[in-house]
Amino acid sequence: MIKIILGPLFCLAIALTSVAQPTKVFLWPQGAPAAKGKADQDQPYVSVWLAAPEKANGAAFVVCPGGGYGGLAADHEGSQVAKWFNGLGVSAFVLHYRLGSQGYHYPIQLMDVQRAIRHVRAHALDYSIDPKRVGIVGFSAGGHLCSMAATLFDEKPIGMTNDAVDQLSARPDVAVPTYPVISMIESFRHQGSRKNLLGPADSDELAALVSTERRVTPQTPPVFLFQTDEDTVVPAENAVAFYLACRKHGVPAELHCYKPGPHGVGLFLGDPVLGSWSVHLRDWLRNQGFLKPSPRTAIQGTLKVNGVPVSWGSVVFTPLDASAPIACARVMRGSFKLKADQGPVVGKVRLTLSYSAADVSGLETMDGTVTTHEKSPGSGAWEIDLKENHPNLALEVSR
Repeated sequence: MIKIILGPLFCLAIALTSVAQPTKVFLWPQGAPAAKGKADQDQPYVSVWLAAPEKANGAAFVVCPGGGYGGLAADHEGSQVAKWFNGLGVSAFVLHYRLGSQGYHYPIQLMDVQRAIRHVRAHALDYSIDPKRVGIVGFSAGGHLCSMAATLFDEKPIGMTNDAVDQLSARPDVAVPTYPVISMIESFRHQGSRKNLLGPADSDELAALVSTERRVTPQTPPVFLFQTDEDTVVPAENAVAFYLACRKHGVPAELHCYKPGPHGVGLFLGDPVLGSWSVHLRDWLRNQGFLKPSPRTAIQGTLKVNGVPVSWGSVVFTPLDASAPIACARVMRGSFKLKADQGPVVGKVRLTLSYSAADVSGLETMDGTVTTHEKSPGSGAWEIDLKENHPNLALEVSR
């Protein structure tokens, strides 16, 4: 067992995170390896944004702002993202990693991001974090750093300290590369990021090693990608290449590519279309069980309307806990079935049933679909207390 002893300064830092402003915590309090000085640009740190105790769910994210490995967009790709995660009950750690513009080149950035993930796990008890729910998100060049964390977590850069913290796993549990730089060798690469990352040692051989679409393995964690089609700075081919590599290796992956939007939009919550990508991320994290791990059960059953099997529809199982996973079963020819890993959570759930209006004689709707929470009009919401290995559900609706 690895024991990590916290000094009084670190304990004080934890206490101070209850205020609105984040706490700065250096990743190597005694000095970072290969540092050229003692300034902030030489000593990587995280800005710690802990979720409010009454809302915290134990999940955490390391946030990697972009900037082409030459700067850090630490506001809209850092602190704003951290506050958004806090709203979900997720604690956030904005990583201020070392930059090529300050004379730091690969593998320093990999060392810094690995240390950030390990730091969160090492101090999980102090942060009230579940060490098995530590994700990483990165934007643009920070997205490349995020993808390196997701694919090169077993790499041991020369010069790393190998102290107690470095003995912990650097593998994130989920990864969210956002309009990411991915390839350093293809025609769609971002040349500025390559130059800043690799520096004087730049070569096609080294660039291929850090082209993360080539480094995906079955051990890469589940991935969520956001991209825009109009991005001409870091074209969508980067995110698509990483997504296809995940598919090739059987890594669970989800890609959202919007048509509008320039590079570097961040969360862009003010845009009613583009800003919806964060809603999809929230739902993905929820249904991954990342926000709240919950036991699930296999389920099967039938759905009838006025005694007639529904030809085509769905049954949605929504838990009363807003952080627990939602499950949706497709109904075909009156029957539905879900395996345990995709099934509803054990406990109380609300049912939402949808089916074709053609299944109900004489009923017309604008979109041809009927959605209801009730067994019959005015009967109230339909709730079921599900058990493990729940018996078959025979659902009947009267209209």
